[in-house]
Amino acid sequence: MASSQLRELSVSFSVEIIKLCDTVNRHPALMNQLERAATSIGANIHEANYAHSRADFIAKLQIALKECFETEYWLEVFMKAGVIEKVKVNALFDQCGILRRMLVASINTAKKNLTDGSSFIKTDNVKDKI
Repeated sequence: MASSQLRELSVSFSVEIIKLCDTVNRHPALMNQLERAATSIGANIHEANYAHSRADFIAKLQIALKECFETEYWLEVFMKAGVIEKVKVNALFDQCGILRRMLVASINTAKKNLTDGSSFIKTDNVKDKI
């Protein structure tokens, strides 16, 4: 299922960003911004899976998408400032781009289902997520 893949990719991306931030000893306040934006992507995807309604689900995914764009901004700033090597940034840009495209597709599908009148019934079990 795409939702599970999206969750897994967002966790992997967060871990990679955390590892990167641990290696950079410069500009801690700005590195914190990168870390917060990147890890927020997965947090909002996770929250979306427990949304109260289709509209809440869409809203959470839209927040995750905004965090993707913010993460890309910080990666670009750090690369242009020479704080992070271009090779490392390019790999993270690729991962973030995959997440962004998956989020856009998920949001579009959820919006289509919302206008089609599809019901929103969450059948996932919390144990399945762990």
